[in-house]
Amino acid sequence: MKKTFVKTKNVKNFVALMHNLQTRAEGVPGMALVYGEPGLGKTHSVVWWAMQNDAIFIRCTNLMSARWLLEELVEELGEIPYSRFSDLFNQVIAQLIRQARVIIIDEIDYLAVDTRAIETLRDIHDKTDVPVILIGMSKSNRKLMRYKHLFDRVSEILKYEPFDKTDISKIIDELSEVEMTECAKELIYNKTNRFRQIVKFINKAEQSAKANGLNSVDEVTLKEFLNDEVANQDADLKISKRA
Repeated sequence: MKKTFVKTKNVKNFVALMHNLQTRAEGVPGMALVYGEPGLGKTHSVVWWAMQNDAIFIRCTNLMSARWLLEELVEELGEIPYSRFSDLFNQVIAQLIRQARVIIIDEIDYLAVDTRAIETLRDIHDKTDVPVILIGMSKSNRKLMRYKHLFDRVSEILKYEPFDKTDISKIIDELSEVEMTECAKELIYNKTNRFRQIVKFINKAEQSAKANGLNSVDEVTLKEFLNDEVANQDADLKISKRA
């Protein structure tokens, strides 16, 4: 499989959102919300953008607290975290004022129940004016609306939409090392709308085509590959149950 970053419609919309935030007029708040169903490439695209633009990327976890969040930010800024909560906050503010950097917080749903953490992100934005982008699941917008003061500062909202046929064709064309017919692409489109699953289909098609000496894969051949995989999975499941 080719190692390339595919710019789907969602990715292009995200790049446009980031441009709007970075070029916003004075007085316009700089927080944004990017949300949508899993598997549409949200994390993949924001990590790519963060690496290209020296942004701070924090991925929240189930147990993350406001203190933990600040410690992560301090470490990303190249500092050793202090012990007191107020000192941690001041470290973040001082570093961002010295050198402004975009902050991207992934899996914001984990923090949506923690008022202290959410309000800390708002305070960081207010004191530094750096863009703060929150990445979440399909109901993140509803969860964050409860924080009126924070949501008032959200000037950009982007919902990642399911891949259309053009997106999936583009993903296959740019990632697959074996050619696929339009009918084969249509089959993948009808089977899944999740990036990881699309990649798995491409990988399976490449492996099977190589094993069978094929230069291209059509719908019939792809179905055979997928049916063989399902059969193998069923056989493995039966063996594991017997064991």
